Amino acid sequence: MREFKNIGIIGAGSMGIGIAQVASTAGCKVFLYDNSIDSAKKSLNNLEKILSRLIVKQRITELQKQQILQNIKIVSSLNDFKNVELVIEAIIEDLSIKKELFRKLEAIVTPNCIIGSNTSSLSITDLGSVFKDPTRFIGIHFFNPAPLMPLVEVVPALQTNKNLSLEIKKLLQQWKKLPVIAKDTPGFIVNRVARPFYSEALRIYEEQIADFSTIDHAMKEVGGFKMGPFELMDFIGNDVNYAVTVSVFKSFYYDPKYKPSLTQKQYKEAGWLGRKTLKGYYDYNNSVNHNPSNDDALLNKIFERILALLINDAVDALYLGVASKEDIDLAVTKGVNYPKGLLAWGEEKTFNWVMNTLDDLYATYHEDRYRCSAHLRKLASKGL
Repeated sequence: MREFKNIGIIGAGSMGIGIAQVASTAGCKVFLYDNSIDSAKKSLNNLEKILSRLIVKQRITELQKQQILQNIKIVSSLNDFKNVELVIEAIIEDLSIKKELFRKLEAIVTPNCIIGSNTSSLSITDLGSVFKDPTRFIGIHFFNPAPLMPLVEVVPALQTNKNLSLEIKKLLQQWKKLPVIAKDTPGFIVNRVARPFYSEALRIYEEQIADFSTIDHAMKEVGGFKMGPFELMDFIGNDVNYAVTVSVFKSFYYDPKYKPSLTQKQYKEAGWLGRKTLKGYYDYNNSVNHNPSNDDALLNKIFERILALLINDAVDALYLGVASKEDIDLAVTKGVNYPKGLLAWGEEKTFNWVMNTLDDLYATYHEDRYRCSAHLRKLASKGL
């Protein structure tokens, strides 16, 4: 395996500085570039404060803090990446801007330098098309906050060298991460499989079956999720969550399964983005008032409806070769903190139960969002 000792990071936002911290903590020399030197300096100052708090919590020592900071150098030009072995781009989710950056970058780095993108929703194959040598380009998708979230999706483009995925996987393991390998399809693993957690919760609300707090309560109390879908959307930001949903919907040629919610669109348009604006599905200007229903039948109905769609999408991802069974379940437990892997959950509930639940929903609505995966029917027919 080649050595990755010098790492270039492009973009000093929360994701970029987080990846820089991960690489630096692993002993790599990190060269951090941002269009704004002031932004990069501000991010590094914020990192210093975070590391100081970790010392207080006895997570790291003063010596470790100094080593992490000394390993990160702010650079003022992409030309400073001439001798790095790996560059990870973590800038705005804009296809044309990223492509222009990669054109410039390829002319600067050495022919052996690996170039990665932290994109969460753009096609790695499309991004790779701008390179003269696309075999060295790969998706390396960290989850926010990168130092805390263990999962990283490794996504080879169609053009990527066949051995590169395993090389990057080994590197990430050295960085104390849990990498999974995903096919370059819309949403990769997590942002594809997890869509019903948000979309079906919004649909249940729109049907006036339950309010935000009751739906959240159902998923936490009955399902064991750490956060309910509306709490999580407020945490992520309605603008970010909605943009990913729209991107996945468009990328799947407007498959009704991934149709965005008008409710979320309106909340985004109103500027009710969640915690960062102090108002989303909940009002954070005052203490958040949760007053959910405790109707057990209602709570179970909500949980089982959302869970059935989640399991169905996980089975479909397996069927279409998006990732292995192990990687799909690892992705949802370590990337979005689900209490169980969805495929393992399907085995526990039985795939026959999932199929019947979906068929009942389809009989009621006659909408494609409730269509059952062909592979799920096959599993159910085997009595699994």
